[in-house]
Amino acid sequence: MTIKLLGTSHISKQSVDEIKQEIENYTPDIVAVELDQQRAIALLSEQKNKVSITQILQIGVKGYLFVKIGGYVQQKLGKMVGIAPGSDMKQAIILAKKNNLQVALIDQPINITLKKFSKNLTFKEKFRFLADILKGLILPKRFLKEHKLLKFDLTKVPPNELIEKLIDNLRQRYPSVYKTLIEDRNKYMVKRLIHLKRKYPDKSILAIIGAGHKKGMKELLLKIDIVGTNKPQEEKKLIKNNKTSLNEQS
Repeated sequence: MTIKLLGTSHISKQSVDEIKQEIENYTPDIVAVELDQQRAIALLSEQKNKVSITQILQIGVKGYLFVKIGGYVQQKLGKMVGIAPGSDMKQAIILAKKNNLQVALIDQPINITLKKFSKNLTFKEKFRFLADILKGLILPKRFLKEHKLLKFDLTKVPPNELIEKLIDNLRQRYPSVYKTLIEDRNKYMVKRLIHLKRKYPDKSILAIIGAGHKKGMKELLLKIDIVGTNKPQEEKKLIKNNKTSLNEQS
């Protein structure tokens, strides 16, 4: 199965450089990116979309607040390293178009992800989330030390060992958030990649995804590869949680 995964950091210059090298050296036929149509348009236009009350109610207040807080943090971190958030995905699309390569948007629609986030976030997780924010503001060094982030180099993609620790920490402290933001989206993106591979069996695919998704997606792809892509029933057993999401997108 000619699918190559490249894990990136959304505010890392190293990631931008690695994407350029991979596209030049690997010369894929298709560049798949961890974006949906809405986010891709917003990223390329560099315009801030105004969110209406109706849209907030559709995705849920918790999902909306999560995006606002997450966006604020990413902007702050991006300014620290001189890289705009999402530069990795933007670079991938620009280079793909420059080299006349096909671009595929493989991520779950953001509205579906945020709806799930709002619906599944538990009271315990909400309380823990607020506590973590306060601790980070009042005792930042202690907070960073507790979460193994004190020597975190924002200019580089984190090493695999650190990524696994952070993902494991998220899974334990925020299980519903982990499922919504990592596990479900891993399955969705793998389904999209398999669909692309079946549609274009002779084409090579370079999938550019956040580093936190790489291990989980690689494991799913290996399972499907072992089972064989000519056995859709077995594939359905391996990846089955996103039927509703796929139906909503189509």
